[in-house]
Amino acid sequence: MITKFINSTRRQAMLVGLGWAAVAIIGATVAYADSVADIKKKGTVVIGIQGDNSPWGFVNPTGVQDGFDADIGRLFAAELGVKAEFMPLAVANRIPALTTGRVDVLFATMAMTAERAKAVQYSKPYVANIIYLVGAKADAVKVNDDMKKVSIGVPQGSIQDTQITKNAPADTVIRRFADDAATIQALISGQVQAVGGNMFYMERIEPQKPGLYENKLEFTRLYNGACAKLGDKELNAALNTFIDKIKANGELAKAYAKWMKVPVPDFNSASVEGVTFTVN
Repeated sequence: MITKFINSTRRQAMLVGLGWAAVAIIGATVAYADSVADIKKKGTVVIGIQGDNSPWGFVNPTGVQDGFDADIGRLFAAELGVKAEFMPLAVANRIPALTTGRVDVLFATMAMTAERAKAVQYSKPYVANIIYLVGAKADAVKVNDDMKKVSIGVPQGSIQDTQITKNAPADTVIRRFADDAATIQALISGQVQAVGGNMFYMERIEPQKPGLYENKLEFTRLYNGACAKLGDKELNAALNTFIDKIKANGELAKAYAKWMKVPVPDFNSASVEGVTFTVN
């Protein structure tokens, strides 16, 4: 059971957090009480999602947004009685897209952290994730201090970024890329020797470099939630009602079976330090 996420980071993560906090202060002055009514009036909910991070969110060969978060997003749109419009976002652009109104809501592999909770309003958790260091089997990386032996790639602004920055020795070479796809390609092409990845990175790496890589270190287990604007009580309530419904009616389990291939976690006692699932 995931009960705690450690939110202390090194200098770069602190700067990112300060940036989110500044956005939060600005956003908190705006009232969003009519957001659900506005969404229903326009007939479309604009969903921020990842476009390159299978199986969470990706654009399939036919050009259609696909993946676990896409399926959940379409179910949410149907619950509101509107159409789903997806906006694929880079990792670092997810929160700005929400706070500036480019999207209405995020179903975008949004891991819950106290720093992010200063800028967005999380829903109840609907999915869990694990963050690893992925590296070559031939490289002896068995403890955190060994990370200084290899160059490491991460998607900029991601949980991988904060976890690698927090756990690696100060002299470790860390290279930051725009998104998950670019990070994986950096490993495959030899730009870096290891990457910070989620629980599905190996599924994407193995077909391209069979037998060469493995999960080396596990950093954290965490929850993902949907995100509304900070202080948006109405949309937050709609998201939580929806999540409770898909947990109860089997739709979440169906999406898990299709994309995750693992059992649905027990969310009943889920908590994350510094994160509330409802608007205070």
